[in-house]
Amino acid sequence: MKNCLRLRSAFTCKQSSFIQNVVKCNNYSTTISTFNTQEDSKTTHFGFKTVLESEKEQLVGHVFHNVASKYDIMNDLMSGTLHRLWKDHLIADHYKPQPGGTYLDVAGGTGDIGFRIVEYIKRNSENSDIKSKVIISDINPSMLQVGKDNAKRLNLENIAQNIEIGWLEANAEDFKGKIEDNSVDGYTICFGIRNCTHIDQVLKEAYRVLKPGGHFVCLEFSEVSDVIMKAIYDWYSFNIIPKMGEIVANDRDSYQYLVESIRKFPNQNTFKSMIENAGFKNVKYTNLSFGVVAIHSGIKL
Repeated sequence: MKNCLRLRSAFTCKQSSFIQNVVKCNNYSTTISTFNTQEDSKTTHFGFKTVLESEKEQLVGHVFHNVASKYDIMNDLMSGTLHRLWKDHLIADHYKPQPGGTYLDVAGGTGDIGFRIVEYIKRNSENSDIKSKVIISDINPSMLQVGKDNAKRLNLENIAQNIEIGWLEANAEDFKGKIEDNSVDGYTICFGIRNCTHIDQVLKEAYRVLKPGGHFVCLEFSEVSDVIMKAIYDWYSFNIIPKMGEIVANDRDSYQYLVESIRKFPNQNTFKSMIENAGFKNVKYTNLSFGVVAIHSGIKL
């Protein structure tokens, strides 16, 4: 009888312990589930619309898949070719890539900035056998394909034989496994960072992949402070650009998103602070065209 009681007591203790463990596991699962639900329910902006963070990447991808084939010509039309001057100014006066370096151009799809880097290095190393590398990265395969087609049309591989051009399909928020720490001499991102879901993470990745002494440069739409110029700019943006997209690219919605996304991007000083928070030093910016665009730069020490 005593043996039976002992066995029953031991079984009851084990059963109680098992139940407690199940409860703990269930509580842990509930915590994880709640955490995941909170993560999944985080929202961000897509133009003026509020969307789930998990949806934005796909929505932006759809925009650039639609506009890829008309991207360059629309840039010319929308800016009256001013974008070419802005980009030339960025490369020649702010970036100044040198022969022998490795340069990463992010959101560089069609090659507009990457090819300028190649041309600048070529001009400064015509009598040199020093090898350089330019990596053009974009998350969107349609944009990258346009860039590859442009490179072939320009015969870049034969014109710049000492400069290796690489193409990388990747998310600017996470280059891990694709680009090593402290491996690139310069990082450019032009008219691309405002489309990213987590701008702070993009900046952290830029800092990670740059070598000490590496140069970060960003060209992006910004805030016009002059009241009269702002009124003209806003009228043009919201009334002309979407209509232009409808006529030329058969896509009004993508260009409506474009002008809305510009208004949601941090202003010059706020973005400067974000770059500093990522670890960069000597951060500064230059306004172009009354602040329609700004060039931000910083150094990794």
